[in-house]
Amino acid sequence: MVDNSVPVTHRFLRLIPLVVILIVAVLGAFLLREQLSFEALRANHEALVVFRDNNFILTMLGFITIYTLIVTFSLPGAGMSSITGGFLFSLFPGVLLNMTAATIGATLIFLAARWGIGATLAEKMENSSGAVKKIKDGIDENQWSVLFAVRLVPILPFFLVNLVLSSVGVPLYRFVISTFLGIIPGALVYTSIGAGVGEVLAQGGTPDFGVIFEAHILLPILGLAALALLPIVLKAFKKDLVQ
Repeated sequence: MVDNSVPVTHRFLRLIPLVVILIVAVLGAFLLREQLSFEALRANHEALVVFRDNNFILTMLGFITIYTLIVTFSLPGAGMSSITGGFLFSLFPGVLLNMTAATIGATLIFLAARWGIGATLAEKMENSSGAVKKIKDGIDENQWSVLFAVRLVPILPFFLVNLVLSSVGVPLYRFVISTFLGIIPGALVYTSIGAGVGEVLAQGGTPDFGVIFEAHILLPILGLAALALLPIVLKAFKKDLVQ
């Protein structure tokens, strides 16, 4: 049961991190769209390369920090950040830096949501009945499969997935592991695009950001998602046989 002995003031304070994230996300959607675009990278790519060459470690730390903030506050430009990581650091260590920053940002959202409302919602779902309880039990029984599936095929927005997972009782370690490993395919694609951006910019062109939706890229990712969901299907099939 929810602990009603917790003062209302404390409950309100717990909501502050999540509220701040939501406010910054809304403001960023209107104010930062142009600053976090490919055109911004095109305009500043030479200066970025010079700074990276003179301050490699500082550039890495600064990149991870900025990318983490973009993910944490759901600012526009997460995909562009992955491309920038590939542009600045090549496929490796670019992909590792992209995955690290995205995972840290997602984890901060997860913790803010869980501290604010997630734990309470998870407890209410656990103590509920009917369809809500069945959904909660289904997720609990197949957490690893569900976690990897939603990361491999991001049908829902990244921010929304983090909020939902915070409210269904997913352990932190499972969230972190599944996020880091589950975003590998997408991170590899966008980082590889970024690794070739230097040549594209030199030719005055624009990279093909829609490559991830091409069959030779999308189908293997969908296949991995299907494999992640296979235990759920087999478990349901087994139940039907028993009945």
